[in-house]
Amino acid sequence: MQIVCDNKEIDVVVEVIGGTGVAKKFIEMALYAGKAVVTANKELIAKHWCELEKIAKENNAGLYFEASCVGGVPIIRVLNEAMQANNLLLLKGIINGTTNFILSKMTNEGLGYEEVLKEAQANGFAEANPTADVEGFDAAYKLSILSSLAFNKKVPLDKIYREGISNIDITDIKYGQELGYTLKLLAIAKDTDKGVEARVHPAFVKNDNPLASVNGPFNAVLLNGDMVDDIMLYGRGAGSLPTGSAIVSDIIFAGKSAEHKYSPFENTVEAGEKTLVNQNFETRYYLRITTENVAGVLKDITSAFVKYSISITSLLQKEATEEFASIIFITNTTSEQQINSALEEINKLKSVKKIDAKLRVE
Repeated sequence: MQIVCDNKEIDVVVEVIGGTGVAKKFIEMALYAGKAVVTANKELIAKHWCELEKIAKENNAGLYFEASCVGGVPIIRVLNEAMQANNLLLLKGIINGTTNFILSKMTNEGLGYEEVLKEAQANGFAEANPTADVEGFDAAYKLSILSSLAFNKKVPLDKIYREGISNIDITDIKYGQELGYTLKLLAIAKDTDKGVEARVHPAFVKNDNPLASVNGPFNAVLLNGDMVDDIMLYGRGAGSLPTGSAIVSDIIFAGKSAEHKYSPFENTVEAGEKTLVNQNFETRYYLRITTENVAGVLKDITSAFVKYSISITSLLQKEATEEFASIIFITNTTSEQQINSALEEINKLKSVKKIDAKLRVE
């Protein structure tokens, strides 16, 4: 690497090693040498962006990472350039191909999580250790980068709520379908009066929502701006060719840039002064609860909802036996704090055997 850094005929260095160890060291060496660096390393950017950018600024070097988010879809270029006339209010999308492949298979073929995961691994869509993808880490890395660029304020990785798909039960996917919903792992960021919401978790979307039809390893990102309203970018979120396309795009862009550009916000380890983070976000909820099949149980549960000002839009009772009943609720918009308080009380009811599922509805 030192030979590369000392070579004055080399202007651009590409890092595709991955991880935050030797890759970080090599990138730092290249930036100190004044080289433009192109990388697809979303974990490194999410965790060490501010450090690397500081070195880049001090040495008049470029740092380019289009390939770090959403594969071949030019989302970063859109945020940095095409959307500058807008105040962006919302970024929502499917930004991990592995989890989308798994959930699409479960939905379309009625298969269980473990079975589909093995197929995803066999087809190269999932790693032997799939934790980064299925537990939402990969999507959280990308959302930290994208939401910071979208809102022009640093949204640190540790401020993003994260929940994966490894506990998803095919039962809930089927019940969601009956109610007109499709389950996706969503990355959601909103710039609100209460602060920035940034979260990654499974969520039901209406079947007529464009995100519901994004299947397999494809990705899609919905942006809402005060001038353009809604726009959506769609394409392959991973794979050698889409990623390579984004890398080559950055190499050409870096080579043509007379002056390197940096983050238009205070890029620090922690949230900047302008960033107020709101983790008590508001959304709708899908709940599946197993109860004793006795009179009065529904009244007891709804009393807990009423206590915390939670209203119900849909109710479905399934698989009732002489002993037990399975009840599905979909709530109106409420806060995370309110729903958790209500479920804590519901879980204490003698007639309630188990709260089987709590999923968001977007």
